[in-house]
Amino acid sequence: MLGLKLPTDPRWVNIVESNIEEILTDHAWCEQKAATNAITLITYNPELTDMVTDLLALAKEELSHFEMVHDIIKARGLKLGRERKDDYVNELYKFMKKGGSRNEQLVNRLLFAAMIEARSCERFRVLSENIKDPELAKFYHELMVSEATHYTLFLGYARKYATDVDVNQRWKEWLEAEAAIIASYGNQERIHG
Repeated sequence: MLGLKLPTDPRWVNIVESNIEEILTDHAWCEQKAATNAITLITYNPELTDMVTDLLALAKEELSHFEMVHDIIKARGLKLGRERKDDYVNELYKFMKKGGSRNEQLVNRLLFAAMIEARSCERFRVLSENIKDPELAKFYHELMVSEATHYTLFLGYARKYATDVDVNQRWKEWLEAEAAIIASYGNQERIHG
């Protein structure tokens, strides 16, 4: 369904399990950034009423996910660490076409968001199927389902609003670029690391 070209090696979960506090902190900040991205899209495109409505709901959901991760951190006697730089996202951002028409900018931003959500969904699936902690396995399964709807939401709006971009072709390019980027990750206890 996701179309990702390079799946995550399940052994990545062994790295994650070596430092649960780090993965939870990184995950919490990923949720915050996802909420911020949705709000940014709203700010730049307030006239797209249907998209604004859906992205408001998405931003609220992402913030509730942040709260859920924070609650797990607190319940385990851990601390939410400082925000981490997400090198994976920064590399994806470099692939996003800059400039062009307002429509091209919107479509590229939507595809960028869809790509991040697709990889997050895939990583949550790997966690849910491989982590030994039953509470976290259940939690990541639930988030996997949610992230799948986010990915399709962004991709759907890219297709709906594209006037001067071939979304299917551009999405194929995104998938190829993402595979090249993610190939150098999977060795840290980070959602995209």
